[in-house]
Amino acid sequence: MIDLDVVAEVAAEAEAEDGAAPLDEATWRALRHRPESVRSWVIDDGVALLIGGELSLVVRPGARGRGVGGALLADALPAGPVSAWSHGDHPAAAALARSHGFERVRSLWVMRRPTSKPLAELVVPAGLTIQAYTPGDADELIRVNAAAFAHHPEQGSMDATDLAERMAEPWFDPAGLLLATDGERLLGFHWTKQHSPDLGEVYVVGIDPAAQGRGLGKVLTLAGLHHLAGRGVAEVLLYVESDNAPAVAVYSGLGFTHADADTHVMYRHR
Repeated sequence: MIDLDVVAEVAAEAEAEDGAAPLDEATWRALRHRPESVRSWVIDDGVALLIGGELSLVVRPGARGRGVGGALLADALPAGPVSAWSHGDHPAAAALARSHGFERVRSLWVMRRPTSKPLAELVVPAGLTIQAYTPGDADELIRVNAAAFAHHPEQGSMDATDLAERMAEPWFDPAGLLLATDGERLLGFHWTKQHSPDLGEVYVVGIDPAAQGRGLGKVLTLAGLHHLAGRGVAEVLLYVESDNAPAVAVYSGLGFTHADADTHVMYRHR
């Protein structure tokens, strides 16, 4: 049995110290809904979690510099390939990765935009409708998500169970899941998230490949920003691959910026 209270306590202390949550949403969903899929090493000073081929390791701030991370990694490191995220590109994580043969393979940017910056007017192309999600839209949402993220292992694998788990989270609001339709066919969606009264997120923007080239990504992103601004948040963030130049260009054009410290790094051990 995984002691979720200890995991949550260590993670909260690390987030307060580092400014970035050390465990992502997918890890928490696995802990809450599929604990049997998680191998865990939980001690008072730190936590290591192995889910499939992804490793998470968190050390309580007050216990850092004592070899706790190295000891947990030695216990949890599997024989086969494994990846691990450093949320916030922490120098200690980089040093630990290097010392154990991990290589840096991926960078994920956090981009941010204050809602005090004026938004462009939302103009929906003729023939399209943007509306909020209803339960009858689930199959089409899963279809478009799978097509849009066919080469993205984390997002593209969303099925009905995974969708239901996300929609069971306290933050879920169907009004914040915006769908662009042409008649009965879903062309794309923008799933927003509100973390707190002050912070919103461009959670997922997915466009059916058959509808690419029509500017839907920008239209849907702007629709979601108007929705979040209407909810009164002060800032909106999003995550984007650092090497996805077209997406970075779209988000930059909408007023998002990136600071070097707002970078998450994936390491891989072969």
